[in-house]
Amino acid sequence: MSGTTAPGPGGYGHAPMTTDELIELVRSGEIDTVIVGFTDHYGRLLGKRFDADFFVEDGLSSGTHACNYLLTTDMEMEPVTGYRFASWEKGYGDFHLVPDLATLSRAGWTDRAAIVLCDVVDDQAHAPVGVAPRSILQRQLDRSASLGLEAKAASEIEFFLYDDSYREAHERGYADLRAAGWYIEDYHLLQGSRVEGYVGAARRALRHTGIPVENSKGEAGRGQHELNIRYTDALTMADRHAVMKHAMKELADRLGVSVTFMAKPFTAEAGNSCHIHLSLWDTENNTNVFVDANGGHSDTFRWFLGGWIAHAKDFMLCYAPTVNSYKRFREASWAPTRLAWSQDNRTAGFRVVGEGPSSRIECRIPGADCNPYLVYAAALASGLEGIERRIDPPPMFSGDVYSAGDLPRVPSTLEEALAHFRTSDIATRTFGPDVVEHYSRFAEAEIEAFQTAVTDWERTRYFEQI
Repeated sequence: MSGTTAPGPGGYGHAPMTTDELIELVRSGEIDTVIVGFTDHYGRLLGKRFDADFFVEDGLSSGTHACNYLLTTDMEMEPVTGYRFASWEKGYGDFHLVPDLATLSRAGWTDRAAIVLCDVVDDQAHAPVGVAPRSILQRQLDRSASLGLEAKAASEIEFFLYDDSYREAHERGYADLRAAGWYIEDYHLLQGSRVEGYVGAARRALRHTGIPVENSKGEAGRGQHELNIRYTDALTMADRHAVMKHAMKELADRLGVSVTFMAKPFTAEAGNSCHIHLSLWDTENNTNVFVDANGGHSDTFRWFLGGWIAHAKDFMLCYAPTVNSYKRFREASWAPTRLAWSQDNRTAGFRVVGEGPSSRIECRIPGADCNPYLVYAAALASGLEGIERRIDPPPMFSGDVYSAGDLPRVPSTLEEALAHFRTSDIATRTFGPDVVEHYSRFAEAEIEAFQTAVTDWERTRYFEQI
């Protein structure tokens, strides 16, 4: 990510849509559908597609409702037992989806549609649902605001592109897929030109959704690319991150290709990272508080970084939420394996980059499979703890972090990450015991599903030879 100030209104793409503009576009017939969405615990957008006239008449003021099991299902939409939040015993009632009209915009990847994201609200308590991802992030942003600080952030999301449609990939068991490139194409402009039919369309679609795009580029795998959007405040970035992934999947589906944001789709290829960039700004003076009066790194920077590193293991479940996430963390793989920070060093889990107003911390731990709301909430919970307790980071590391065997490692399995999260004092204090219990059960369900599944690897290894 680059740049020193957030884009001004209308500076990139389309500015967010006002309700008056939506009403006029609906009257003229230019928009006939409104996508009303929220993010589940996996980071997927779920919701409803509204007739635009009905949304204007009713949805703008009343929102809509959805079954509360949506925050407890597995990836296949099967209800999972063991959650306190929702269960068969409680009858799986509704929660209220309240549109955040600041997120209203065109859905630039499809025709005649707008999109709005929602807060998930408990109708009886008249309060945000505490275990909803957007609510979890909002609490940390409120905590930042109480200190006079605003978090600005950016997500760098990597993905693999295949010439097979999603339906074809499914029918092949996701094996023998035709990658969009046949050699490693990091920064290759030639290969970039070959995928413009999809990647260029994705850039334009995001721009017309009001998501300002910086660039796209080839990455370190065959058919792997990265698409970067301009940084902004952390809540808006999490919203854009979620919409971006959904938009890119819908666009791929329409064009008869497929993209995956799996952390490690194939053993022999690179993993899909989601490097996140974060800085803190003084809300009164609109200045980057990571910078001191002399242009160097401030105490606030040091303490925030110290807290983030110190509590990385506590929140690893937020950075790497699936069994597959941990297949990324391999030596000399561009994914970090140890907890260290360094100046502009891509072997470190925490890479410090930028100067002056653009000074920021890049965390290279999350994969593209992460839930952005949980990632930014975890980063803020850790960093603000560092500021409040004045936690110093370890000494800056110089050299190859992969070869530094004395440095602490990132957790290597979902089971290990779950153990840290479930017993974490800071997670319980900052997220709340209900959130820790809920997402511990989420991780348990993922582990249970994997442990009972027979994989292709097992058949290949054991079918004849055992």
